[in-house]
This record gives sequence, structure tokens and C-alpha cells, in this order.
Amino acid sequence: MTESAETTALRGARAELIATAARAGEWTPVLPMTVDAPHPASVLILFGRLDSIPARTDELTVAADLDVLLQRRAATLSSHPGQVSFPGGGRETQDADAVATALREAQEETGLDPDGVEVLAALPEIPLAVSNYLVTPVLGWWREPSRVAAVDHAETVDVFRVPVAQLIDPANRYTSVLHRDGMTYRGPAFEVDGTVVWGFTAGILNALFDAAGWALPWDPSIERPVTV
Repeated sequence: MTESAETTALRGARAELIATAARAGEWTPVLPMTVDAPHPASVLILFGRLDSIPARTDELTVAADLDVLLQRRAATLSSHPGQVSFPGGGRETQDADAVATALREAQEETGLDPDGVEVLAALPEIPLAVSNYLVTPVLGWWREPSRVAAVDHAETVDVFRVPVAQLIDPANRYTSVLHRDGMTYRGPAFEVDGTVVWGFTAGILNALFDAAGWALPWDPSIERPVTV
């Protein structure tokens, strides 16, 4: 792929994300808020281009080098231990708004340089009752990627960039099943090279991929239990 064609491909993914964000009210997951006075929080949904994977023109919906930044939370945390998630956390007094929270938390957890992130949109708030948060997903484009790694291993044990093409591969998709407190919860899940993405993070990715037109048909009747 020539430099000009590669630039056009990246501009296409970025433009599709902006267009999808403009319709966020139509597709953002709606979850019940079953607690009072939730604490405001933000997560950073950061897309970019993986330098180690050459772009190809034969992808059905996305270029092979389009990726999203994820992390694995420490197993000792009281909230969502061991889960794969977007960088993020609760708002602090110094944060001007939800975007500032997302960028600060991402920098603290992954070491990324916020100056290299283009903020595309702040999506509608989503309640996360299990941890008493009201979460604002912040959609970003990694204009100038920087080195990332787990900064504080008490909170984050791994940071990685996952190719979107692998996430949307039907072979890597299934329905997660969680039995908790006499209730059964089902939701979309992804598994790439042994890394499982489920719960809140998978729900947002699933909805975003569908809305952006990136998703490929997969079989939701395939179910696997969640181990927590």
C-alpha cells in the first residue's frame, strides 16, 4: 500500500468513528442504574494503527492494522479484578471534565502521552452499578502513538493494543455467561490469543462495531461461562 493510500485508509477509519459518535444516542448500551449517587468516571476508547502489522486491502470491514488500546486490571483490585478493560477511572477534583479524567487515567495507567491523542467525542454516560460509577466513554484517535506499558502493577498488570480485525473475527466471538447471586447474565465477548474481553468493555465494543459497520456476522448461540 502506498503512503497516500495508507493515509486515506486511516482517515477513513477516523471518519467512520466520528460519524458513529454523532449517532451515539442510538447505539450506546443502556444499562439500569440500581444505585443512588453514582460516582462520575471515564474510560478512554483509543483507536490507532499498529506499526507491526502491515495494512492490507483485502479486509472486509477494517484495515488489518487498526487497533484499540486495552489493559488487564490487577487481580487484587476490589472492582472488576483481573478483567480486560479500557484505561479509565473515577473523576478527581482536578479534572475539568470527563475528557480530562479519561486522559489523566490513561496516562497514569498506561504511560501514554495525552498530547498524541485526538479526542473525537465524549459519548453518553453509561451506569455501571456493580462499581457504583456513571461512566463517560471518551472516543479517541491515536494521532501520534507513544509507548505504553503497565505503570502501577497494583492496578494494571498488562497493557496491549489489539487489532480490531481480530476482535471482529467471528471465530473469536461468543456469548459470555455469568452466574452471580442467583442471577444469570449474558453478553457479547471476544477472545484473542487467550485474552478474553467481556462485560462492560465488550458491550461497548460490540455496540460500537455494529454501529460503525465493522462487525461481521457471528454466532451468539455459542456460550462460554465467565470465570471470576
